Amino acid sequence: MDNEQNEDLSPHESLKLISKMMDKVQDDALWKIAKKRSTFKLTLVIYFLINVMLVGLWYFTTGPHSYFWPAWPMLGWGFGVAFQFVDAYISHGIFSEDKEFEKLKKKTREEQNKNQ
Repeated sequence: MDNEQNEDLSPHESLKLISKMMDKVQDDALWKIAKKRSTFKLTLVIYFLINVMLVGLWYFTTGPHSYFWPAWPMLGWGFGVAFQFVDAYISHGIFSEDKEFEKLKKKTREEQNKNQ
């Protein structure tokens, strides 16, 4: 039934439908980025609070003249937070699925043109 309805669409209506579908895809992509960014912000707050607690625990149990052991969990967890930052704010441009898709489409078109 859907195929019959789509065949009845004028070119203008078809373009409108395609435009709406593209907007939906773009909205989904933006939603995914927004979700990553808000999750990163929450992770950063938790990272900060837990590390303040660890430094306080170190300070009040062994004192400032002892080995600063909270540096190890800060460093280890900090790497994870840094990677999450890259994923949320930077990687959508560098490691973009859209860019890879466009590269593959271009390569396919070039191969098709070469074969014709």
